[in-house]
Amino acid sequence: MADPIVATYSIAACDLGAGEWGVATQSKFLAVGSVVPWAEPQAGAIATQAYANPRYGPQGLALLREGQPAAEVVRLLTEADDGRDDRQVGVVDSLGGSATFTGSGCHDWAGGRTDHGYAAQGNILVSGTTVEALGETFEATDGSPLAERLIACLAAAQAAGGDRRGQQSASLLVVRRDGGYGGLSDLLVDLRVDDHEQPIEELARLYAIHDRLFGRTPREQWIAVDETLGEELRERLSRLGHRGDLDESLRAWAGNANLEERLDGIAEIDPIVLEELRLST
Repeated sequence: MADPIVATYSIAACDLGAGEWGVATQSKFLAVGSVVPWAEPQAGAIATQAYANPRYGPQGLALLREGQPAAEVVRLLTEADDGRDDRQVGVVDSLGGSATFTGSGCHDWAGGRTDHGYAAQGNILVSGTTVEALGETFEATDGSPLAERLIACLAAAQAAGGDRRGQQSASLLVVRRDGGYGGLSDLLVDLRVDDHEQPIEELARLYAIHDRLFGRTPREQWIAVDETLGEELRERLSRLGHRGDLDESLRAWAGNANLEERLDGIAEIDPIVLEELRLST
């Protein structure tokens, strides 16, 4: 049986200052996030597509983990693969080095673009402007969080033409050492839209919810809980059925609201938590 044809566009990228690597992708293909994106903190990121070889993911990450640069990883993966003419892959390594490969058998338009920190590629596209939009948008959004940059790249690529077969699914994967839930996972963001008429817009909507629940407000923006605010918190929590010790009551409510990641004692409160509590009462 032939490998699945993942006609798509993607960008593998990193933010070295934040210690983050990620991949964003969109395709006229069911659940593209189950095939294309691979990433590991301090190692790199990989996008495998066209007549996709999913083994490029774990095999490529193993090579990146050994310290192989992106170009060498692409060479080793493709030279060992008899089906390389039908493959497409983009790689970013631990230092931000990048490489992309498009086999001669990939369907038009197919190609890629690289610069420090990203590898953008696509196949069965309306034109090369889709890939150009990926790269230009990534460069233009320098300074924003990696996840937000990657979603912006997808939106710009779609506006530039996108997959000539249309849209169906999209995904966003960003990793950072201990950056996931409870500091016990490296998955900072792992969101997938498997089947949707407007998958990029849906992905952006899901990310906004994810960021509100699990994002980090800079500590200098937290609000001191003085006597007046403490009384307000107690009164609002009481209305919601949480009475007694303020710390315990707030933690109980926040757990129900999936905001526990935004708590750190009761001396100060994240403004997002305060806003959500006020909206709830």
